[in-house]
Amino acid sequence: MNSKNKELVDFLASEFDGFDVQIDPQAERADIILNRPPLNVIEMAQRDELRQVFEALDQLDDVRVIVLRSEGEHFSSGGNIRGFLEASPEHVSKLADNVAAPARCSKPVIAANRGYTFGVGFELSLACDFRIASESTLYALPEQRLGQIPGSGGSARLQKTIGITRTKHMVMRAARISGKQALDWGFVTECVADDQLEVATQALVDELRTFSPLAQRTAKRMINDNEDATLSVAIEMEGHCYSRLRSSDDFREGVEAFHSRRKPEFRGQ
Repeated sequence: MNSKNKELVDFLASEFDGFDVQIDPQAERADIILNRPPLNVIEMAQRDELRQVFEALDQLDDVRVIVLRSEGEHFSSGGNIRGFLEASPEHVSKLADNVAAPARCSKPVIAANRGYTFGVGFELSLACDFRIASESTLYALPEQRLGQIPGSGGSARLQKTIGITRTKHMVMRAARISGKQALDWGFVTECVADDQLEVATQALVDELRTFSPLAQRTAKRMINDNEDATLSVAIEMEGHCYSRLRSSDDFREGVEAFHSRRKPEFRGQ
């Protein structure tokens, strides 16, 4: 293990505020596990620690896929309400940046949701690339009940995904949406039975690991950057990304494996 990886592993072995980190090098998987049962309330300081952990895992060579999940029957009921009144304006201004860490991470990030997925718990999930919901999942942005609005990207990310009408329904009425309805509305990838959540999550991890790490990083960055681009600009960016990947070792390996009718062995180069 090189010195950089050792420093990262040592940091990730630390004790964190309300969550744990597990790394399985053989499975190339890292889990960030919300662990403040029964409701997994997310404290203000925890948000910054979560950002630091996502950034560290992004640099760790042994990790291909990151999973954000929870202990217990609920993903998270949201943040510590009193913490908003006690936090400084400067701290509050950084909330959205911390919660956006999964989106900035170059690796695929999966949120495995069950039970209450409210407030910042929902916003963290929306910043992930894939959301797998169990049938018990309830999604909500309940800030209107406190005389507030979502402050960490919840309404913005939702509107990009489900449109203005459904976003107003969820935000302005603090409506709770089931996992099945979330699948119908298009903001979750899968909805499975509660006892199949981990099986479905591992299946997606295994699938993502079969692809080129370089192509995965490129696709994630390209899609994220194209979200606000015009069609012509998005097509131009896609072309540039495609052109760069054509000279990669992984693309050559993919083509050769295809013609040889074997599984490719991608190395992320």
